[in-house]
Amino acid sequence: MQRQFTSVACIALLALASGCEKQPDSANNIAANIAAKTTTAVASAVATESSNSVNPFKPSATLQEIMLSVIDPNVDPIWNAISTEVTEQGEIETRPDSDEDWATLRNHAISLREASNLLVIEGRAVAHSHANTSSHESELQADAIQALIAAQWSEFIARAHALHDAANLAIEAIDAKNVERLEEVGGIIEHSCEGCHSQFWYPGDKVPTH
Repeated sequence: MQRQFTSVACIALLALASGCEKQPDSANNIAANIAAKTTTAVASAVATESSNSVNPFKPSATLQEIMLSVIDPNVDPIWNAISTEVTEQGEIETRPDSDEDWATLRNHAISLREASNLLVIEGRAVAHSHANTSSHESELQADAIQALIAAQWSEFIARAHALHDAANLAIEAIDAKNVERLEEVGGIIEHSCEGCHSQFWYPGDKVPTH
């Protein structure tokens, strides 16, 4: 009786399995179809990305926009962190004092340092076609700046790296909570910015000798 029951059970299981195979909309088949489609989609995406591997970035913002929206808002707090104002009541000194002050400055310095990398992503325009990059007669328009950067690309990268290194010095001074060094580094940051601007934005500007 036991052997007969086992045989019947096996036949039933085989029939059940056979029935499952004949159901194309079973959970197993649906899952398999989804997996196959997903694999195909991923392979296609990888192939597309590989073909674009020369420059995987999508530089949408212009250099002008990065300067106005990222660099300026992060460099100004560093420059303004140390100041002395003379009033009728006497001198008012501004210095980073609390841990919160130093932490805020550090965040600005990190953002400034990483912004230097945004400047050298290839394919980024200097400005939108309708934008004006000249606030003074000595400053070039966007197309002329773009041509200069393209012709002197390695030098432009070096200028951006100088900003990166200067921002890194600021982080070191902030970590040491060294007010005097931070003030000194503020001048180094300003020098790196001016060096880039004088080479690419207003190369014809004459520096006064007196």
